[in-house]
Amino acid sequence: MGSFLLPVPPHIWMDSVSTNRSPLRSAATAARRSSPSSCSALPNRVGASRFGVAPGCGGRLFGKAQRFGSVRITTARAQSGNAGKSMTEQRECTMSETLKYSSGKASPLGVSQVEGGLNFAIFSQHASSVTLCIKVPERGTKDEENAEVVEFALDCQNNKTGDIWHVSVEGLPTSGVLYGYRVDGPQGWQHGHRFDSNIILLDPYAKLVSGRNYFGVDKEKPSQPFGTYDFDSPPFDWGVDYRLPNLPETDLVIYEMNVRAFTADESSGVDPAVRGSYLGFIDKIPHLLELGVNAVELLPVFEFDELEFKRYPNPRDHMVNTWGYSTINFFAPMSRYASAGGGPLAASRELKQMVKALHNAGIEVILDVVYNHTNEADDANPYVTSFRGIDNKVYYILDPKNNAQLLNFSGCGNTLNCNHPVVMELVLDSLRHWVKEYHIDGFRFDLASVLCRGTDGSPLDAPPLIKEIAKDSVLSRCKIIAEPWDCGGLYLVGQFPNWDRWAEWNGKYRDDIRRFIKGDPGMKGVLATRVSGSADLYQVNKRKPYHGVNFIIAHDGFTLCDLVSYNLKHNDANGESGRDGCNDNFSWNCGVEGETNDSNVLALRSRQMKNFHLALMISQGTPMMLMGDEYGHTRYGNNNSYGHDTCINNFQWGQLEERRYGHFRFFSEMIKFRQNHPILKRDRFLNKNDVTWHEDCWENMESKFLAFTIHDHSSGGDIYLAFNAHDYFVDAVIPPAPQHKRWNRVVDTNLESPNDIVPEGVPFTGSGYRIAPYSSILLKANP
Repeated sequence: MGSFLLPVPPHIWMDSVSTNRSPLRSAATAARRSSPSSCSALPNRVGASRFGVAPGCGGRLFGKAQRFGSVRITTARAQSGNAGKSMTEQRECTMSETLKYSSGKASPLGVSQVEGGLNFAIFSQHASSVTLCIKVPERGTKDEENAEVVEFALDCQNNKTGDIWHVSVEGLPTSGVLYGYRVDGPQGWQHGHRFDSNIILLDPYAKLVSGRNYFGVDKEKPSQPFGTYDFDSPPFDWGVDYRLPNLPETDLVIYEMNVRAFTADESSGVDPAVRGSYLGFIDKIPHLLELGVNAVELLPVFEFDELEFKRYPNPRDHMVNTWGYSTINFFAPMSRYASAGGGPLAASRELKQMVKALHNAGIEVILDVVYNHTNEADDANPYVTSFRGIDNKVYYILDPKNNAQLLNFSGCGNTLNCNHPVVMELVLDSLRHWVKEYHIDGFRFDLASVLCRGTDGSPLDAPPLIKEIAKDSVLSRCKIIAEPWDCGGLYLVGQFPNWDRWAEWNGKYRDDIRRFIKGDPGMKGVLATRVSGSADLYQVNKRKPYHGVNFIIAHDGFTLCDLVSYNLKHNDANGESGRDGCNDNFSWNCGVEGETNDSNVLALRSRQMKNFHLALMISQGTPMMLMGDEYGHTRYGNNNSYGHDTCINNFQWGQLEERRYGHFRFFSEMIKFRQNHPILKRDRFLNKNDVTWHEDCWENMESKFLAFTIHDHSSGGDIYLAFNAHDYFVDAVIPPAPQHKRWNRVVDTNLESPNDIVPEGVPFTGSGYRIAPYSSILLKANP
């Protein structure tokens, strides 16, 4: 179909604004949603939304509207609780007079440059009409709120190929334009449809998202997410000498962290304009190098709405979503992580600067990605921004036995239909985009068992998406890590479909190490299995010890300090009366619940934290630690702190300085010790020649002591380890050192700093070592 110039004067919607607030819209206004170019004429409807207004959200009553054609101009303003609902007013036409549109093409999805213009393409299998909404701020301004909106109603004969709706537009600027879609279709909740053409929807393939500018600012609360693009900026300069780290998986030491929380606190000392941003992060890379980690696993950096809890009155409306496990779009970086409210283009550029700086420091970047659900919540209080309004029946797993309600295997109200071919391709396209555009080194998949469910929610033995990720050529250099469980009970630790590529968060390691160190009986044999690489879980086919990601602490749950300070969770600040968060923490408060000045209790807690860290760093497999544990960060017993943009989550740089030569030093030196000793990070599972267990009574359920020697066949640099979880001293018999070697004490967690860890070792003579209660030692055989 050839292009043609829009008639002048343009076909414009000319509505007058009514100040009467009401949950209903007039029939005349509702009638505007039908279009002569639609496949079928839709009846006029009354109502602010076909599915009602969310509790606490008002609507607007609009005045008379007349239809003139398939193009209209409005002024869109976000209204509280109604993302995308537009408020129209009479305006002079400017932009539309210069625009041409033509049929366009179906590929690629999203916005792309074509000869003579820009192509817009979006998938919707069940839609009966799709309208492209374009918003251009006046030249030289950033006044997005009052910018005119031009709407093109697509024709299903000329602007549709299969299930792809598309249009090419000539005359648009090649950057700075905001866009979205109105999508209408069959009603019938029981059939799985949730169409509502009142709402301007975000393109699932938008590479940048424009919303609020500043993180967590209440006065900016009403927010309309629009897609945007930038074809003007030159390619990012990665540098002539730039190289990807490409670290072997055996060498990884992962540091799980939150971009904003790393520098948001005033104690970070970074400029206020860059606190909590990608650029602020760069300032603190030297800390990561001093600590010794070589991979960061970033909590979600895809666009999310941190103020989503404030949409309507509810027990959580005082909180700010700082973790970000509520994705709005799978391609766009979190725009409010840009410095100084710079917006989506700055966010994209600054994220690349951050990745480049990390790579130049030899640190890999792994993203925590959330493909198991979206921000759009449940059917009771939906937050419609994109997928739900575009094609709910395709994008989500529904329950046909319950009025096509959303199934909830994620614990967040909905479940993405990941093994539907269209959704699967969306996920793969998203992952490839992050690797190609942002040079990301790997991904940790949140609640990855959801990705193992079929379109009806049932578990699959060979999930197509999991296989495609493992086999994809673009992703072949990436680390891929599963959180192998979901909230529907699909627990796949050690059984996650893997194609010898997928690694897993080893949840059994976490639980078993916690139980041994705190002194639970009957855990000695399990401890031996876990520190040896969990062969019971991963020694299958061509899997390696590093396919098990060992961790004791992660973002959800207690911090390491809280693990040794609280028996019970203390989550009242979350507004759910303590019902949220895990109850099975395997924690021990060392005698006093919470904060205390008791020196004996504090000393015991310090020993226990060092015991945990020692166990983690000497275990075969890939170790992961949590940001802040290197100085003993506390969340005061809150084990589900996702909603607190405060010191509860923010890195406390002052506390780091206070503990730099004690707690931090131990953690840093232990990481470096691991890196310097290859026998602690083998690429194969241990055999009987690799380790000697100094134990002859594995069946003794009351024994809480374990000692063993890891052998170095190349240089004789054996390592002796002993863990005592008893509440009394144990006199350990030390085996003879290898020929021409002598034992040197490197670690004794019962000693105060700096004697608790001496990397070069302190010469040790004798055949025995008295190991203190709740402490551990490491001896190294040196010449």
